[in-house]
Amino acid sequence: MSASRTSMDQLATAVEAARDKHGENFVALDVSGLFPLSDIFFLVSGRSERNVQAIADEVEDKMIAAGTKRIRREGRAAGRWILLDFGDIIVHIFHQEERAYYDLERLWKDCPAISLDVPEASVDA
Repeated sequence: MSASRTSMDQLATAVEAARDKHGENFVALDVSGLFPLSDIFFLVSGRSERNVQAIADEVEDKMIAAGTKRIRREGRAAGRWILLDFGDIIVHIFHQEERAYYDLERLWKDCPAISLDVPEASVDA
């Protein structure tokens, strides 16, 4: 299986929102073959708790404006790892330290990466 066109459109919206708030180290993984509840994990880092929260707020606002309903949000208050579940796409916004510690890229290494159209300075692939 591979991510649906709807999921890819949602990913584009999330990437734009994260970029607008200076997110870093963007990685998108097609988890559809191993994770039946979602198609894509989108991972992005922020430099501070406030930046992580701002990225999450912008992603949530733009996704909702695009007609995508948020199912669940976790971690907003702490601002270290915020998870936004939109069903087809799950957005993980990490503080840099948490990103390194939990290393979701390693845990989901069997899932193919999705190429992102993001300026080189913000990409970690």
